[in-house]
This record gives sequence, C-alpha cells and structure tokens, in this order.
Amino acid sequence: MPEIQFKSHRELLDSREPGHGMPGELFGRQDVFDTDLDVFFNKLWILVGVTADVPEPGDVHTVDIGRASVMIVRDEDEQIRAYRNVCRHRGSRIMKTAGKASVGMLVCPYHQWTYELDGSLRHTTHMGKDFDPKCHSLIPVHLKVVGSHVFICLADTPPEDFSTLESVMLPRFAPYDLQRTKIAHEMTIIENGNWKLVMENNRECYHCSATHPELVNSFLAEDFGFCPDGQSEEALTAFEEYKKQNAANQAEWENDGYVCASFESLDETVQTNFRTQRLVIAGTGESQTMTTQVASKKLLGGLERRDLGDVHMWGHHSWTHVMSDHVVVAYAIPLAPDKTMVRTVWLVHADAVEGVDYDLTELTEVWVATTTQDAELVGNTHSGTQDPAYRPGPFSQYTEAYLDQFSRWYDARLKANGI
Repeated sequence: MPEIQFKSHRELLDSREPGHGMPGELFGRQDVFDTDLDVFFNKLWILVGVTADVPEPGDVHTVDIGRASVMIVRDEDEQIRAYRNVCRHRGSRIMKTAGKASVGMLVCPYHQWTYELDGSLRHTTHMGKDFDPKCHSLIPVHLKVVGSHVFICLADTPPEDFSTLESVMLPRFAPYDLQRTKIAHEMTIIENGNWKLVMENNRECYHCSATHPELVNSFLAEDFGFCPDGQSEEALTAFEEYKKQNAANQAEWENDGYVCASFESLDETVQTNFRTQRLVIAGTGESQTMTTQVASKKLLGGLERRDLGDVHMWGHHSWTHVMSDHVVVAYAIPLAPDKTMVRTVWLVHADAVEGVDYDLTELTEVWVATTTQDAELVGNTHSGTQDPAYRPGPFSQYTEAYLDQFSRWYDARLKANGI
C-alpha cells in the first residue's frame, strides 16, 4: 500500500495558494483544532457574553472554552469580574454547568469551600490554624467591558493592542448606553462545521442574496463588494445610486456627531482582529427587521432619532449589529473540528416591555432566520471540504477579500506562536 503523506500544520498553511481557500485538513483535523483553540481562544481576547448576562450582584454566567471554564460574576459593588471555575482546594468545578445562576456567594459543591463575589475565600472547615485563606482566592481572569460586550483573556499576559478596539469602539457605542440594556431573547445553536468556516461565512455576503431573503430585506449587500463586470446597466446605475446614498447618509450622521467611517485592524501584524463601520439600512433605514422600521419603540440610550443605521463590529470569532432600537451580539466557541457553538443575544433598552414596546417575533425574526440558514451553509461547506476531491478555489476579489485577509492573519498568528 502507498504510504500516506501526513502534512504538518505549517506545511498545510504554506500550501495555501494566495487568494484561495484553506486546505480541507485545516478544518477537519483534531491536532489543528487543538492548536487553534490554544492560539485563538486561550491567548487572545475573546467575547464571552454581555453585561446583561449578569444584571444583578450575585449573578453568574459560566462559559466553557475547551478544557477551561470561566465564571463571569457581578459583585456587590456592581463590578463585573471573571474567575477560573476551579476550586482552590481540589479542583472541583464551582459552577457545575455552563449557563446562568444567581448566588449569594460562590460555594464549591464538593467540600463547601465558600468564596465571596470578589474572589476571596470566605469559609472552610477542618483546615487547621496554620491555613491562610488569603493564599487561596479564586484565580482571576483578565476582563474588559466595552459597551455591553464582556471580553476575557485566558493568557497570563493579554495582547496589549486590545486598547485599539477600546478606543475605537467606546465612542461609537456611547450614544446607545449599551450597559443599560436587557436580554430580550437569546439563541444557542451548534453548527456542524469548523469555527473558521463559521467566520468565513460571516465575513462575506457573496451568498446573501440567494440564501438570506430576510436579511437582504434590510441589508445592502453592496457594502461587502460589487463586481461591475458583466452587470446590466440597471445594476450599474443602482450601484452608483447606492454609493451616493451611502455617502449622503454618512455625511449627515457625521455632522450630527455619530462616528461612521470604517476602521480595520485586520492585517498580519495585529493580535486583536476587528473591523467596524456604520452601515446604511435599506428601506426606511431604521432597523434590521422585515419592515426595516424599529421593532422597539423604546430606543436605546437617550436616542430620539431612529434612522442611525447599523454600527457593525466583527472580531475573530464574533459579530455585532447595533441599531437605534436593539442590538444583536453573536459569538462562536469551537467545540470540535466539526462542531461550533454560536450564541446570539438580542438586547433592548432595560426599561422596554415586551408586548408594549416591542413584539418579540418582529424583533428577532431576521437574525433567527439568518443564523439558522448560516448553520446549514456552514455544515454543508464543512462536509464538502472533507471530501477527498476538494481543492480550494479562488476567492472573489470583490466580495471575499476579507476571507483572504482572515487566512493571512490566521497564518501569521500561528507563525508568531512557532507553528
């Protein structure tokens, strides 16, 4: 029998032809997955929730990332903290399962070691007079809050360039007062594909017109590329009108003090990978709903204007849409080479009342449909990339340039980690 050639992770990366997709083995192999988890989820800043996950002191939101588990906690001083979900006695999980809970203190279910919400060890029994509880506080995790977004970093020394994201996004989020929000709805789905395919799918809208009828009702696909070759005069005229309208909207928003310009931190030199832009919404221009009008009459923050477009932000495993009436926040957590958890959260004003200020179906139907459709697309693509006949094809330079950029950044980050 012929000898099977097993390429290393680096050989696979080096085999990618510029402007083309990644080799299928980078999506399907367990060793690649393990390395991805370490480099992109244990060493970089990652989004793990929103402030509304822990609205009151004593609220806990537990998130699992590979073998790690982290507790996001709001303490008695209303500060949000993060700790490793590991008891300092013999390692038991303090919170047995991922998800939300409300507690007075953090109590290990094994031997009842009890911790304050600030992480300090409050109570033990049978440990003797020489035992020093101050040496056995919970292990803290680096945490940053930007708007409503809760980011953590599991590394001992987190990337310093996260400060760029903070400085860029805080003024863009400020008019919406995002910490004064609540969760109107959340949805967790397991997509049958590699996390990189989830993100590739999210970074292009080449597929949108054919697969996302609900989204394109309010979403302008031209924002993510347009190839003039072979287009009809009608299509070319429409594109020119799009550019004029887009420029007019952005000029008006900027004049009113709303930051609009795109900002990209995506190249091979950065660790914190993100992009933001205020996008024009189609139709009435108010919100990503089927009517393109706001779904919630209670606007975010102190806003009076509805037609502020969509403050879009993506990171290396997350994406966000902030509109005048609601916010959609989504992030992906890898579970296996062919399994990725995608959690989506819909935020509304903290005082908004369901059935009075908003209808839940109207609020969520666009992104419930889009997320479900994307899961099918990702699963189908992952399956195809594992076929022996698969050979990566070329990206569209007009609509998939960000995929090639993501591939280059992915390669660079692995190289920086000795891979």
